[in-house]
Amino acid sequence: MTVAVTRTRAEQAFPEAFEAVAAKLPGGRAVAQARKAAIGAFAGLGLPHRRIEEWKYTDLRAMLKEAFAPSPKRAIDVDQRAVDAALGPALAKLDAIRVVFLDGAYAPALSRLDDQHGRTYHFDPLTRGLDEGFDWLTALIGQTEGPKAGAVVALNTAFMTDGALLRIVDGARMNKPVHLVFVSSGTEKEAVTTRSFLELGEGAEAVVLETHAAIGEGAKQANAMTEIAVRDRARLRHVKLTVGARDASAAPGSAHIGTWIARLGAESEYRAFQFTAGVPLVRNQLFVAFAGEGAKLDISGCFLGRDAEHIDTTLVVDHAVPGCQSRELFKGVLAGRARGVFQGKVIVRPDAQKTDGKQMAQVLMLSQDAEFDSKPELEIHADDVICGHGSTAAELDPNMLFYFRSRGIPLEEARAMLIESFVGEALEKIEDEAVREALAAIAKARLEGLAA
Repeated sequence: MTVAVTRTRAEQAFPEAFEAVAAKLPGGRAVAQARKAAIGAFAGLGLPHRRIEEWKYTDLRAMLKEAFAPSPKRAIDVDQRAVDAALGPALAKLDAIRVVFLDGAYAPALSRLDDQHGRTYHFDPLTRGLDEGFDWLTALIGQTEGPKAGAVVALNTAFMTDGALLRIVDGARMNKPVHLVFVSSGTEKEAVTTRSFLELGEGAEAVVLETHAAIGEGAKQANAMTEIAVRDRARLRHVKLTVGARDASAAPGSAHIGTWIARLGAESEYRAFQFTAGVPLVRNQLFVAFAGEGAKLDISGCFLGRDAEHIDTTLVVDHAVPGCQSRELFKGVLAGRARGVFQGKVIVRPDAQKTDGKQMAQVLMLSQDAEFDSKPELEIHADDVICGHGSTAAELDPNMLFYFRSRGIPLEEARAMLIESFVGEALEKIEDEAVREALAAIAKARLEGLAA
């Protein structure tokens, strides 16, 4: 017996939107075929829902009431000051190579490269790679196995407009961070879909930031994906910030769905950090695969939720080769009716002997109405390993509050100090001092409202 599946209004709207914009999207025949196959795959899958284990706590079918139309190409009406304001003073003054994307399109007038471009690093907008048919890019876009088999990636493939193609050449040591800035603007409801590719050549070292920020009051649905290749003996420091408009709550209906897919070469090192605050619905999913022996991974993050915000961090770490190390530490602060989700799965394959993996998620609950769902998992198929995981949720320690108040510190200030100290352990994972200080300033500003 065949059972008909009833599609929601949003699920029906995505294929209709694709038909309306397909001819305007960048890319040649091969890319167009990949897009068509992707939207076909989505039509069969539908939006992820709670009956899918990985989406148990973040039911997009129920949460996305409507599908926004793709962002149209428009003349750039945002200046550098507006971008700096969206970033905030700490990030705006950061000495970095800056690549700006406005509403899903590369904005060269707002970007700043340096004289090392073309020598130690190469940057191209995704549109160039799609239009000129880069063979390697077309091959990657056409892949649909593993982490790319889901509906979210299918939608990204179908609707992607632009993004960064960034390669650090073999042996290069970048002397300043590369800052990829994705800004949404305007007052309309829009969908913004970007896809970036980041590759560190053998023995290269770099710090890369991704910032997703908002200008204006329009609700935005972002689907942002980054594919990362860290070659043998390379060292990458990768930081992502997902924040709503400064000094304002994000528009109702706004959502950010982020996907990172990373592959680590032999003796490489990948340190990643994610900071999330001020967006009603966020799902950050990270997939990391060890492809070479002796590689090291450190993924950490901090999320701050208030009102009815929903923040989901889901990661899968796949140890497929021997002698690798992974560490995960995520910290959250939840106030109001906010909901935090952490799902961390570590897989140790049969041949991955000498694996060393540890995972921890900790949340500070500032309200009786807040909720934290944690699901740490270990799937071990080898016998010579050191693996462990843990998860905690707690309120502010009343004894510590009494200690501070007994020394003349007001209650609000004492609460703020304890929350900053709790979050600070995660921020210390960021090795680059300038980047760490910038994020600490942002976190402190965002925490002020939560501590009250």
